[in-house]
Amino acid sequence: MSCSHLTDISRLQPPRLSQSVHREECTQCFDNQDSPLGIDVCLTCFNGGCLDKDRHHARTHVAKTGHAFALNVRRRLKPSANRVRLYPLNAPSFQPTHRDQQSDDEEPPAKMKKLAIVEEREDEKYEYKTVLKCWKCDPVNGLDIPDASNDPHVKSIIDGVMSSMSSARQSEVKAWEEEITACEHTLMLQQDATGPIAASDLAKHLATFGINVQTQTKTEKSMTELQIEQNLKFDFSLTGEDGKALEPVFGPGLTGLSNLGNSCYMASVVQTLFSLPAFRQRYYPTAASHWETCRESLPANCVDCQMHKLADGLLSGRYSHPRPHQSNSPSAPKETNPLAHDTPTPVFQEGVRPIGFKSLIGKGHEEFMTMRQQDAEEFFTHLITVLRRNAKKAGVDERNEPTQIFEFGMEQRLECGECKRVRYRVDEMDTLSVPVPAREKGKDAEGKTLYEDVQLKECLDIVTGTEALEYQCPACQKKVIATKQSRLATFPQVLVIHAKKFQLVNWVPAKLDIPVILPESDELQLDEYLGRGLQPDETELPNDEAAAPGLPQFNEAAMAQLEAMGFPTIRCQKALLATGNNDAEAAMEWLFAHMEDPDIDAPIQPASSGGAGVPEPSAEQVSMLADMGFTPAQARKALRETGGNAERAVEWLFSHPDDAGEDTPSGSASGGSKLQKGPGGSSELPARYRLKAFISHKGPSVHSGHYVAHIRTDEGWVLFNDEKVVKADAESVRELKKLAYLYVFERV
Repeated sequence: MSCSHLTDISRLQPPRLSQSVHREECTQCFDNQDSPLGIDVCLTCFNGGCLDKDRHHARTHVAKTGHAFALNVRRRLKPSANRVRLYPLNAPSFQPTHRDQQSDDEEPPAKMKKLAIVEEREDEKYEYKTVLKCWKCDPVNGLDIPDASNDPHVKSIIDGVMSSMSSARQSEVKAWEEEITACEHTLMLQQDATGPIAASDLAKHLATFGINVQTQTKTEKSMTELQIEQNLKFDFSLTGEDGKALEPVFGPGLTGLSNLGNSCYMASVVQTLFSLPAFRQRYYPTAASHWETCRESLPANCVDCQMHKLADGLLSGRYSHPRPHQSNSPSAPKETNPLAHDTPTPVFQEGVRPIGFKSLIGKGHEEFMTMRQQDAEEFFTHLITVLRRNAKKAGVDERNEPTQIFEFGMEQRLECGECKRVRYRVDEMDTLSVPVPAREKGKDAEGKTLYEDVQLKECLDIVTGTEALEYQCPACQKKVIATKQSRLATFPQVLVIHAKKFQLVNWVPAKLDIPVILPESDELQLDEYLGRGLQPDETELPNDEAAAPGLPQFNEAAMAQLEAMGFPTIRCQKALLATGNNDAEAAMEWLFAHMEDPDIDAPIQPASSGGAGVPEPSAEQVSMLADMGFTPAQARKALRETGGNAERAVEWLFSHPDDAGEDTPSGSASGGSKLQKGPGGSSELPARYRLKAFISHKGPSVHSGHYVAHIRTDEGWVLFNDEKVVKADAESVRELKKLAYLYVFERV
C-alpha cells in the first residue's frame, strides 16, 4: 500500500547534535529496540515509543502530538557476536580448542600481547532493521513504507537518526569520562626555568618528592581500568555461609537495576522506595492512566512519567527474567568467569536501565548530574525534594503524595542556664541522623582499626540528649550557658535513620566501620523520645530583638554552635537562611561549600514591610520561580527575603511551603494569620517500628565503594545488588545490618 502523505515529510529534518534521540528504549516503559516489535522513533521530536499491544506508547504519542511519521528500529545480535574470546597475557600464539575450532576459511586471530577483549563496533555486533511508518495512513498500528528510504531526503533523516548519539549512549559516555579540573593553587603556581636535569641526577631529584624510580613498575592499566578494579574490590559477597552461590529470584517486585556507572547509590534508594506500599500504590496502578493524560509533550522531561516508568519496570515482573541468551533450566550451561577456573555462577537478570530517570532527576544538580559515586542519604533527600517540587508545580497537595510518609517534627528546646526560661521550635524532618560514637578496641591483622559495638538505642539517646552551649540570652541580656535538647514532636509512618559513622580527616569525611546493633526482633519502641512542648510551669524566652529588621528569627542554638566554631555572624546567618534555618550541621556543610563565594561576607539585604528600600525582583527572576510552580506573590517575597538570590530563594520557598507570599504590614501582629500546616507524622502512642530495609556501603568514603539494599519481603530478606537480585543469606543479613548506612523502619 502506498502512502499519500509522503510530501509532508519534506518539512522534517534530521536530528541536531543537541537533540536527544530515544531510539534505544521507550520513554514510558523499558521495552527496547531488542524487542520483537522494536521501537518507533518519532521523526518530529525523536521520542521513543513501544508497540506492545497492552501499552502501545507509540500510538499514545501519536494521538497526543499528531506527529505522523516514525522510524521503526529493531536490533538483533549477530550470531558471531555471541562469542567473546579472552587471550592470555603474552601468549605466543592462539590455538583453538575442541570447543572453538577454526573453520578452514577463517583467518587466524592476530597475536595478542595482553589479556584483552577486542572492542567491536555496534554495526559489527548487531544488525539493524529500520522502516519508515506513517500513522496517518494507519492510526492503529502505523503503515510500513519500506520503499521510502529510496528518497534522498528520507534517507538523510533515517541516516541522521541511526548515526546520532542516542540519549542512552550520551549517558554511558559520561559514565566513564575523566572529569579532571585544575586546582586554583596549581593554576597560580609559577615554575621557574632552571634548565634540563641531567639523566644521572633524575633519580636523586625525584627522591626528594618521595618517588623511588628504582622500585617503580609500569602498569598497562588505564585510569578507568584501575577505577573499575577498585570498585570491584568493594563488591558484596553473593555466596552464603556454606560457600554456595545465593539463589537468584525473579518476579514482580524483584527486578534489578543495571549499574549505569557509579549508580549503585541511586539503585539502592530506588529499590527501597518502591518496596514501600505508599510508593507502589501511587505510581504503579495509575501508570497507564497517567501516560494517557500526561500534559508534557516529551515523557523524558516529565518526573511523573519517569516515576511511573520505574514503578512499571520494577513491580510488573515483565522484565524480571534470566538473561535472554541463558536458560533457567538446571541442565543449561552456566555463566562462567574465565579468570576463575570456569567456576559456575548463577544466572542473573539484565535489569532495567533507569537512564531517563537518572538524567531527569539529576538535571541541574552539581553532583547528581554527573556519573561520580554519590552519597545515598543525600540522594534520598534530593529525590524527595524533587518529587515535592514536582507535586507543587502540578498543583497537587503534597500531603497526598507518598513523600509525606517520611515527614515528622523534631522539637528543639532551649533553656537559659540562669533565668531558666525556655524556647521551643519544631523543625520538619525526613531523616533522623544519629551520631555513632567511635570507640577503638584494637586493630586486625592487616592494621585496620576495629571499633566496639554500639547499640542503636545509645545513638538515639545521644541525638535526643542535652548539650550545653554559650548563648546570648535576650532575657538576661548577657552571655550564659544554655542547654539544648531535641525530641520527636511527631512520629513518621516510615522512619529513615541515617547512621553518621564519619570523622573529618583534613576536612574530608572518612567512613568508619562501627557496628551498630539493632534489637534482635528488629523492632524499635520510641515512646520515650516524644517531646511534650511548653509545659504549664515553664516561661518562654522573649523574642530576640538583636535580629536585623526584616530578617527571620534565626535558630539560636544553631547560631551559637556555628559562632563557637569561629564562623562570622553574617556567614552563620546566610548558611541558616540557605538550609532552612534548621540545624548547625546542615549550615556548616553549606558554609564549607560556599567559602569562596565572592559575596559570602556581603550584608544580607533585609526585606522591608512594604518593599521600600529593597529593589523589586526582576520579572525574569519571578518568571523563573513561577515556572517551578510557585505563585508570583510567593516568588517576589522569596526573592525579597533572600536579597534577590534566586538559588537561596528556591530554598526559602521550600522551607516556607505555607507562605502564600503576602507581606505582613509593619507593626501588625500575627492576628488573622493564615492556618499553618504542622509537621507531618503523628504524636499518637505507642510508637513502634519494624525494620523494612537497610542500605549498606563498603568502602572508605561515601563517594567511593559500593552500595546495596536488603529488603524484607513476604518470602524473607532479598539482596538487591544492582541487577543481581538474590535471596539473602541469614548470617550475612545479620552481619551487614550492623554496618548499614541507612535504616528504613515501618510503623507497626
